[in-house]
Amino acid sequence: MDLAKNLKIESVSRLNLPAPLVLAPGDSVRRAVQQMQEKRMGCLVVCEEHRVVGVFTERDLVKRIVAANRPLETPLRECMTPNPATVHEKETIGSAVRRMQQGGYRHLPVVDRAGQPIGMLSVKRIVRYLVEHFPATVYNQPPDPNVVQQDREGA
Repeated sequence: MDLAKNLKIESVSRLNLPAPLVLAPGDSVRRAVQQMQEKRMGCLVVCEEHRVVGVFTERDLVKRIVAANRPLETPLRECMTPNPATVHEKETIGSAVRRMQQGGYRHLPVVDRAGQPIGMLSVKRIVRYLVEHFPATVYNQPPDPNVVQQDREGA
């Protein structure tokens, strides 16, 4: 498999993305945290009329709620990241990775033609995709790559 070629032709929809957690701007941070814990996800999409208006991440929780000593009953609209970058399901994986790298994003909502969220792209998914291309290199790493064996094993 040629990674460079695949990054240019394979679409984001190939990554088997999880369905996004979706809440409304008026929902509380408490509800968002409960949903994120229950589904073991690091972020959720905030939607109004089926359109992405924001994202709420663990980072938002720490910086905008905990560090600011705000109550968990705060509505998401007051602490979410508004107007997030998104990626269309038909865009290439390479363009999605570039967008994540340039914006410093760890998560990107994936939307369909109508702009409705259908998935959540994460750095973890990108790493899994890369592992598919280099399984021997990734899975055959020693526990400590800085340790080099001095003597031959065996007889």
